[in-house]
Amino acid sequence: MKIESIKAYHVVQPFVDGPYRMSKGRVADCFDAVIVAITSDSGVTGWGEMAPLGNFYSAAFPAGARAGVPEIAPHLIGQDPRGFAGIGRLMDTVFKGHPYIKSALDMACWDLAARAADMPLVTMLGGRESDMAETYRVVTHGTLDQMAALAKRIISEGCRRLQVKVGGNVHDDIERVTTVASAVPKGTVIFCDANAGWTPYQARQFADATRGIDYTFEQPCTTLDENMSVRRMLDKPMVLDESVTSLGEMLEIHRRGAADGLTLKISRLGGVTQTRLIRDVAVDLGFMITVEDTGGAEIDTAAMAHLSLSTPAERRLHAIAFHEWVAVRTARNA
Repeated sequence: MKIESIKAYHVVQPFVDGPYRMSKGRVADCFDAVIVAITSDSGVTGWGEMAPLGNFYSAAFPAGARAGVPEIAPHLIGQDPRGFAGIGRLMDTVFKGHPYIKSALDMACWDLAARAADMPLVTMLGGRESDMAETYRVVTHGTLDQMAALAKRIISEGCRRLQVKVGGNVHDDIERVTTVASAVPKGTVIFCDANAGWTPYQARQFADATRGIDYTFEQPCTTLDENMSVRRMLDKPMVLDESVTSLGEMLEIHRRGAADGLTLKISRLGGVTQTRLIRDVAVDLGFMITVEDTGGAEIDTAAMAHLSLSTPAERRLHAIAFHEWVAVRTARNA
């Protein structure tokens, strides 16, 4: 089997609930996606999707993806899409760095290979470990009343897991989390995600003031050293997200005992191939795992779902359904 053609599409995906707000005033109105279709000489097409959250969240930006995909794609013509490791090495050879640009291409190769083999992607990724993964939803920055109302609505719709955005003014964040925790039923799973928005000093202030609330701390600071300094005094579980950029970084997190769990972003790692590798090693090392991405609609959500359901249930934290965030559809079936 050989790659015969590659097409790329630019798809703007507006958020159905309005602007997405993070710490430090970071705001996005949409996912700005690149969708890739790779067709083989046997007529089978695989699809991939990559969508950064603005220019500020990850080391990725929409214009870079749109410019980079056409630079890489011609080099893949004539290659076997099932040779995932070889495709990855080739992309790294002809285009140094920028793993997010390669993510949709890698994802499309996996989709094409699974379709050609007439089997679900989850089977190729190690097999289905369960039929369902619990999803979480996000309570973004807002007034106390807005955040409490949103949390209540999410719970009323059947979701039992919340990620509350923090990482701004510490005293405001203490109020936000206290208000949200008081507004939802006891036993609701809460993650407090600072998106690397705090200094260690601020993170310690927040942790000390919220000891009475049951939550998991997610990526309070930027560097591994900073997060490790918070981890040493923390009496709650910690998950790292932005710190997981490669297999090497994951191994360093393990060596230092810096986290209990990891959030693996497909595009940050360069696609399904590296995400699967890091996921499998991390599971063997004892981490709890969430597999997601920086954004996207149905195609990207499908890849996240297959990676999530092939993760051992006892090591899986939760998942997210990004296609529910956006007002456009990129696939017809569920």
